[in-house]
Amino acid sequence: MGVCFNTGLLIAQETLFKSTVAEEAHFTIEGLVRERETFTPIRHARVDVQGGASVTTDRFGEFKVKAKKGDRLTVSHPSFNTVFYMVYGNDKIIIDVVAASPSANFVDDQQQALAFERGLDSARAYKKQDVEKSLRYATEALAKSNSKAQNAMAYEVIADIYFEWQQYDLAISNYKISLQSRGLANVELKLAQAYERNKNFEQSIEGFKALMNQTLSTWETIALFEGLGDAYLGKKDYTKAVNTYKSGLDIAKKHLVSPKVTDLNSKIAKAYTQSGQIEKAELFFDNALELASKENKKRALEEKITVADFQHTNHAFEAEIKLRKEALQNIRDIETDSVIDNKSALTPQKQNYKIGNAYFLKKDYDSAVSYLEKSIKEADEKADLVIKKDAKRKLSEVYSQAGNDEKALEAYKEYTEVVEALYVKKEQEIVQAAKFSRDIANKQNRIASLEKDRELSESKYQLTSERNKRQQLVIYSLIGGVMLLMVLAYFMYKYIKQQRLANNLLALKSLRSQMNPHFIFNALNSVNSFIALNDERTANKYLTDFSFLMRAVLENSEADFIPLKKEMELLQLYTKLEHFRFKDQFDYEILVAPEITVEDYQIPPMLLQPFIENAVWHGLRYKTQKGMLRITLEQLGKNELQIIIADNGIGREKSKALKTKHQEKHNSKGMSNIKKRVEILNKMHKDKVDVYIDDLDRLQEDVGTKVTVILKKD
Repeated sequence: MGVCFNTGLLIAQETLFKSTVAEEAHFTIEGLVRERETFTPIRHARVDVQGGASVTTDRFGEFKVKAKKGDRLTVSHPSFNTVFYMVYGNDKIIIDVVAASPSANFVDDQQQALAFERGLDSARAYKKQDVEKSLRYATEALAKSNSKAQNAMAYEVIADIYFEWQQYDLAISNYKISLQSRGLANVELKLAQAYERNKNFEQSIEGFKALMNQTLSTWETIALFEGLGDAYLGKKDYTKAVNTYKSGLDIAKKHLVSPKVTDLNSKIAKAYTQSGQIEKAELFFDNALELASKENKKRALEEKITVADFQHTNHAFEAEIKLRKEALQNIRDIETDSVIDNKSALTPQKQNYKIGNAYFLKKDYDSAVSYLEKSIKEADEKADLVIKKDAKRKLSEVYSQAGNDEKALEAYKEYTEVVEALYVKKEQEIVQAAKFSRDIANKQNRIASLEKDRELSESKYQLTSERNKRQQLVIYSLIGGVMLLMVLAYFMYKYIKQQRLANNLLALKSLRSQMNPHFIFNALNSVNSFIALNDERTANKYLTDFSFLMRAVLENSEADFIPLKKEMELLQLYTKLEHFRFKDQFDYEILVAPEITVEDYQIPPMLLQPFIENAVWHGLRYKTQKGMLRITLEQLGKNELQIIIADNGIGREKSKALKTKHQEKHNSKGMSNIKKRVEILNKMHKDKVDVYIDDLDRLQEDVGTKVTVILKKD
């Protein structure tokens, strides 16, 4: 065995933070391990720093490691005897070794190491395209890991995949496991960024601040300040966010890191916008827009849309329209080279919709109609139901404001049809999201199992080499395995809980978005009837009240609960409209007990309307004599309110016998909608609403129906 060393000049890595004592300063050493006679690189040779980091050589036999003057490097590999080297400076190290005859174990080790590298390379290649494939390759690579350094690399890649697919909880847990095997500053930086994305702002800030005492590259230093600014912005500490972004901006300018100069100008502008400092925000947005124009087309387009959104917030609609029209042209240029997903802000249908909305706010209705129709056409071509729904609704509002009630009603009818189609699509997405969650959970369980197997294998190796420590090592290994499983179980529980909450919120949103087509169509038929009878004044009055009700319903559609007072106002208006149409069929009254303070209660929006509709359309409408609808609010207990909707109509059994198949389907769907909403809301808010349905008086010919709704205070 012969060993000789050649040295060459290494340019020291520029960093932001330096040690106050020069003799103790860490620096990065580059090295090469190769066979002396053939100069063949030795891959997977292990390089350990005394009391510090541990790395392995890459496929070219090269390595980088952080050390300080006086440290001893230990270089080991099955193909040669262990080599020791004392660090005297930051020069490049070349280690020439005489390789022994390759053994079968050495060849197997080389093959396993090559399989490990290929697995990680494949995982990185599929990271943005296919999460399942990417995780499968990373898991296979982890199974072939045979060192702590490789474990750290594998878990870092796994965490990167979860980060890419917005599974930040799982990314955090895997970054932590990676750091347990090997502590690297870039992984700690990623961990702090994952905390910020997961809205764990305090932990994110703590992580970023801890990195300020470590040696970082220029790019990593800029990323540190950017991430720290994001965390402060998440906490709504705008002053610290702006100051931190500016620190990063100064470094980016000094080192001519153009992309980050653009990004940080834009983020400073956003922080000023959120803090209400519009003039300062406008200055930095102008800078970002100018800088982005000098970068690639996509980045310039993204910034142009960001500034357009700012101009919209600032009510500068002319400037917004100008920017969005320019953006539309840029989008056409980008679409020739790449496919833009419907979720992106860069789609032409979104920009046409926002231009139409801006013209609407300017009261330029003709231009608004033109761009909204373009948006609808683009949305149809790209199967974007969300934008199509929004554009149809906005088009109805534009026609209504322009005085074209006929087109407004036609657009609104089309909007309700899109809402129904979107509801079906959302149900499918919920199923797909649940499947995605299960797949991710199975993959993480597989990874956890591999980690456990690896630890058990290491324990077995330690037991055979050091028998005197057998019992202690077994105990430590079991405790470590149990603790790891507990940590993974906790994160999995938290992840599943978050997924259930997200699924519930999505389901609620889908259910709330369903308007009652039966009610809308009946209302429109009534308007047509009034017009047919040349009763234009009555039709206009009815349509005005109906439009007011629809607007109020849409405004409340995003909320889980609204004040009971507001719901009662809408209920009174709705009942008035129904009575207006069927005044010869029934009378109604709304009674509120004097001791009730209506403002103290909350109720899911449009919860009571379907019951009143059923009472009128399926009970009172078929009576031979004039009926009565009574809505009563009573105090049931200290924190409970009882709402009773009672009618003396023909009753549920007779009504069921008279229904058509379409009516049965509609009624079943409406009742199912209410049942699902109440069930989900009670799970999320701990049993706030109870609903009971019964006959009013079984002794009468027309037994009627009684619906009881019980509300509970928070």
